[in-house]
Amino acid sequence: MRLLFNIVWLVLSGLWMAIGYAFAGILLCVTIIGIPFGIASFRMANFALWPFGRQLVEEDGSGVFSAIGNVLWVVLAGWWLAIGHIVTGVAMCVTIIGIPLGLASFKLVPVSLFPLGKRIVDTDDAHALIPRP
Repeated sequence: MRLLFNIVWLVLSGLWMAIGYAFAGILLCVTIIGIPFGIASFRMANFALWPFGRQLVEEDGSGVFSAIGNVLWVVLAGWWLAIGHIVTGVAMCVTIIGIPLGLASFKLVPVSLFPLGKRIVDTDDAHALIPRP
């Protein structure tokens, strides 16, 4: 079922959202200071392409620098990516079949706003879901 949802997701919105993340990543990588943000954007593009069967977990030890980086991210790129997820989610929720895809799009809104300090894990990998000490 994940494969089916991922294929439908890719066709309906995943490709467009991944292009948005990649475009933000390219713009952010223009400066040396923006490179960490660009890398986070490319990581989110990968997650936006194939979200079913994967989830984001908090990265241990990310600390204050991730919080400061997330504030800068919201200002530089996060707000328009979040708007894209909201618009896509509303459009998908119009049909009954699209509701799971719309909910997945809404699930990506917090991630698009605050991506630093997170890592993508497979939901089948139980060890990766357990917080590290």
